[in-house]
Amino acid sequence: MINNIKRSYFLKIFRAADKKYGRLEKRLAADGWPAAWQTLIATIMSAQSRDETTIPIAENLFTKYPDIEKLAVANYKDVLEIFKSLNYNKTKAKHVIGAAKYILENFGGVVPEKIEKLTEIPGVGRKTANIVRVEVHGRHAIPVDTHVHRISNVLGFVNTKTPEQTEQELMKLVPKKLWGKVNRIFVLWGKDVAGKDKKKLLRQIGLA
Repeated sequence: MINNIKRSYFLKIFRAADKKYGRLEKRLAADGWPAAWQTLIATIMSAQSRDETTIPIAENLFTKYPDIEKLAVANYKDVLEIFKSLNYNKTKAKHVIGAAKYILENFGGVVPEKIEKLTEIPGVGRKTANIVRVEVHGRHAIPVDTHVHRISNVLGFVNTKTPEQTEQELMKLVPKKLWGKVNRIFVLWGKDVAGKDKKKLLRQIGLA
């Protein structure tokens, strides 16, 4: 059971971070795509890559392959050429083609909602699955990437070794109505402040 003191501590910090970053109109890789499959594919592409790099590459991909059916039969070398400046481009090229095929063959072209189904798709882990659940299906979930994991541990919200452990602990701590906001706020905050300096993180949001 999470005690009220710890939850109050989280809420104080989260409100300050939300005040600074909540209205920031900065596009992240999962934002603004017209189709659910594009949101999923762009999120796969964004792993270990900057959003600023990922978004224009995803736009190029979706221009060449405007529907999931075309992406599912794409030539690997053609996709790899589009991905040439993307980190882990060989793996990601295989994953996005494989993901498109899998969604067509197993889900009739519809991006599923349940995390157990989403994580069956090539290239989709819990973070990507939870981003899709929030962005596409409007569900309560906490996607945990490196920024969320780092900040949550540095500030003492959790004491965990893996992103999945962080997700589970944050689900106990964070009020459910805020789950969908945690990733975006912490990602924007984490982009501004690297490293594990607690005072620097708090200073960035006016609390130190």
